[in-house]
Amino acid sequence: MRKTFVMAAAAMMAAMSVGLGSCKGGGAAYPHVEGTLDGPLPADSAPAPVLEALAQAQRYHQYEIMSDTANQLSVEAIAEADTVSTQGYGITVVKGATSTTFRHLRNTRQPKACYDAQTGVLWLATSAMEGTGVAVERLFQICFSDADSASVAYVVEPFDVQQQLCQRLGYSIDGQQLSLYDGQRLLAQVTNTVTDMGGFDSEQPVWIGEQLQFDLSAATPRLLVTPGVKFTTGLVLTYDDMPTLTAPVTIGSDGRVNIGQLEAEE
Repeated sequence: MRKTFVMAAAAMMAAMSVGLGSCKGGGAAYPHVEGTLDGPLPADSAPAPVLEALAQAQRYHQYEIMSDTANQLSVEAIAEADTVSTQGYGITVVKGATSTTFRHLRNTRQPKACYDAQTGVLWLATSAMEGTGVAVERLFQICFSDADSASVAYVVEPFDVQQQLCQRLGYSIDGQQLSLYDGQRLLAQVTNTVTDMGGFDSEQPVWIGEQLQFDLSAATPRLLVTPGVKFTTGLVLTYDDMPTLTAPVTIGSDGRVNIGQLEAEE
């Protein structure tokens, strides 16, 4: 879903539309970052043979993503349906005696989950796009019925996150020092140590969208975004000196994703 700088070596990356799309905002004191995603990513969709194997299997071979014994809740990734590989698809949520299988959800790149017992909400983060230098996740809000069956209430899409951040994140460059801002508020200052790529790109040096993940170590999910730098002679974004920015993520009553105050991760 991105306009390419170069053809990536890996077949997985070649299969993606890898490139750079615009999401500039207006009226800021600092120029805004731009986004590598030029549109929403395709929804997860398991291949037909995998769906057939999952439907007919006598047993799933699974590995644990999360276990909350106090609340009788577990989340597991399905590796095989009987002896058939699921090709990285399939996640099972068990609450009490009720099991719900999400056959289309991806389980590659170590998905994460956490349960907020106060709200009864399960958060699940899965890989939406991956490759060399690329780690992009979707965040699912999963709710439970009175009978403990699970269903996806909301999905936090990477493109929507990117577009919101493109309206907030600004930057300034002074020599080799690059500063990042949330609006007018300074987030971080870093010194570039890359000396063999011709200096910062003069048209658009700072991008986001290749590294958008979530921290689910607490009840409230936190977004993790690492901006990348484009250099004059560089064919890909570079992350060597760049900080990871983090912010809490919530979903409003209208279904809108709210990204809280950004901070530089220590």
